[in-house]
Amino acid sequence: MPFEPVQSEKLSTSVVRQIEGLILRGILRPGERLPSERELAERLGVSRPSLRDALAELQEQGLLATRASSGVYVAEVLGSAFSPALTRLFATHEEAVFDYLSFRRDMEGLAAERAARMASDSDLKVIQVIFDKMVTAHAKRNPQDEAALDAQFHTAIIEASHNVVMLHMMRAMFDLLREGVFYNRQVMFRLRTTREALLDQHRAINTALQNRDPAAARAAIDTHLNYVVQALSEQQRMEKNEKVARKRLKQELGT
Repeated sequence: MPFEPVQSEKLSTSVVRQIEGLILRGILRPGERLPSERELAERLGVSRPSLRDALAELQEQGLLATRASSGVYVAEVLGSAFSPALTRLFATHEEAVFDYLSFRRDMEGLAAERAARMASDSDLKVIQVIFDKMVTAHAKRNPQDEAALDAQFHTAIIEASHNVVMLHMMRAMFDLLREGVFYNRQVMFRLRTTREALLDQHRAINTALQNRDPAAARAAIDTHLNYVVQALSEQQRMEKNEKVARKRLKQELGT
């Protein structure tokens, strides 16, 4: 018979499993600082020696990292998702931008469908709270805040889809976007007409999710990212036209 005696689990192993689960589900995020050793031991209800054993094991796995005189942090485990050479290649070839957006449209459309079906009430409240912040930031006309909240909104949808592989893969993609590898989000929020359109698109996505309508959620994601593709295409065309116009001006001025 395929049975083995049940063995009690060491406290440190239980701590390891709990922290692994929090990282896997995206609750503890890369770069996030853990509470102090004393506070964390109290929260977990374990001794500090047991906690130290667990933290040491997690550091050995590469999931946690210690910073001198600062504490213990969740390791930047997504940093190696794309090699530096591939990241540079993305940044220097225009076609990568549109392939990136096409990939996002497919993945986020699927995530939105899943979120509309599978998100908990708390997941949807998180999305609603972030959207409300977007509305407030919109009134203040701060492109930096609007861009940051845009990223949070889309990340919250991925999280609400409850697929951990998709979560970590898309976080790696969003990190490249945040670093300006593909395009600058803030540029998208500088023109009034674009800002209004983007807010309306995010409102449509939020409404579909709150109504738990998978088809409408996917359609709203498609509409939004298709708009981003069009806006970026127009921006690139304007930049190319400006370069030509500057050459004409230079010729007319004889300089």
